[in-house]
Amino acid sequence: MKLFLFNTMSRRKEEFIPIAPPKVGMYCCGPTVYNYAHIGNLRTYIFEDILRRTLEFNGYQVLHVMNITDVGHMTTDADAGDDKMEVAARRENRSPWEIARFYEAAFFRDTERLNILRPHITPRATEHIPEMIALIQRLEAAGYTYRTKEGVYFDTSKCPDYGKLARLDLSSQRTARPEVVEDETKRNPSDFMLWFTNKPNHIMQWESPWGRGYPGWHIECSAMSMKYLGEEFDIHCGGVDHIPVHHTNEIAQSECATGHPFVHYWLHGEFLLMNREKISKSKGGSINTLQSLIDEGYDPLVYRYFCLQAHYRAELNFSLEALDAARSALRHIYSLRPDDDPLRDDEAAFEEAKQRVHEAINDDLGIPEAVGLLNTYDSYRLWTTFDAVLGLKIAERAQRGEEELPEEVKQLIELRNAARREKRWAESDAIREKLIAMGYEVGDSPQGTTVRKRLV
Repeated sequence: MKLFLFNTMSRRKEEFIPIAPPKVGMYCCGPTVYNYAHIGNLRTYIFEDILRRTLEFNGYQVLHVMNITDVGHMTTDADAGDDKMEVAARRENRSPWEIARFYEAAFFRDTERLNILRPHITPRATEHIPEMIALIQRLEAAGYTYRTKEGVYFDTSKCPDYGKLARLDLSSQRTARPEVVEDETKRNPSDFMLWFTNKPNHIMQWESPWGRGYPGWHIECSAMSMKYLGEEFDIHCGGVDHIPVHHTNEIAQSECATGHPFVHYWLHGEFLLMNREKISKSKGGSINTLQSLIDEGYDPLVYRYFCLQAHYRAELNFSLEALDAARSALRHIYSLRPDDDPLRDDEAAFEEAKQRVHEAINDDLGIPEAVGLLNTYDSYRLWTTFDAVLGLKIAERAQRGEEELPEEVKQLIELRNAARREKRWAESDAIREKLIAMGYEVGDSPQGTTVRKRLV
């Protein structure tokens, strides 16, 4: 079955044809580990996880690389302000290296809770400085760089198709001069830093041909992606905020250095909104991290299911009411059983349903449509088949729900059944509340009290 993906570069859906099938190289821009990831960040990683799982479901062998940015990301994408790692180090009175390792561990703890597959390779920027220097030297040798008192810049005026990903019109910004000496500022507003040399108090520094300093954010991803995936690879992912600056600059420096295309398919996830505004770390707030949702009583997989209800290219508005609805829906999914499956004895109907769901997924990760179909069929077998893509741990949670009840719970059920027979309703309600507090779902049937472990 053909797989179609929306390529940001062409602004249309394209049939996915890898460079060297069945192998697929996939690079995702990873976290800048200066603080906890917020739930908006995590939505992007869920989308990328769904993409990887979809590729694997279709039989591809994916090599998934995701970088760890632990140096060089300024407080704005335009090389202005301070390094985010330095800001965090001052804020917490720890070294940048301590900051990086702490928040890197916190990030992977969150992704594990969300059942996001760990990338095969997670290179740290600080451990790939030689590769970055080598790439800058290639650009320098080809005439794409210049030096100022700030450091080494990439000259975007030398790149004829600069901005093609974001479709930028830079004609009004060009301010190129015939000669630029070492202590002048940058030539064009769109030029970006490859290597900083003007911040002597910056803690994280390395020797380079241009003086002691540290790399810019954009050069990191080009150097690390090409090291592990080659100079030309299949898929590059990130959030939509990466399109106008970070990914635009990656393309320019990579293609100018190599002389050939960098990436074949660019995929970008849209923002998560709260009160119709983009969620960000800087805005803070009481509910903006995964741990804050857990503290409110939500299972991380509830948030994952919530994210599956909107297409990755559509904005998604977050609210606790919407999260409650997602929890109710997920509880129903976990309650399904093989013995009650409407498709259990009809192989032709199952195959037809499977085909429809698969086609929805392969249409640019049409997960909301696929989930809608799965809810319509209400089939345990169908849900578990596609859980390889959805990542909701359906079979595992269903099995947990069937575990034998502890003796204390069995005794409470007997007491409640007796109280109901004797119409001692207050006592019956009190036992019900106790069972709920112990983590069980409580219902009533003609046979008496029904109790099942609450899974989300």
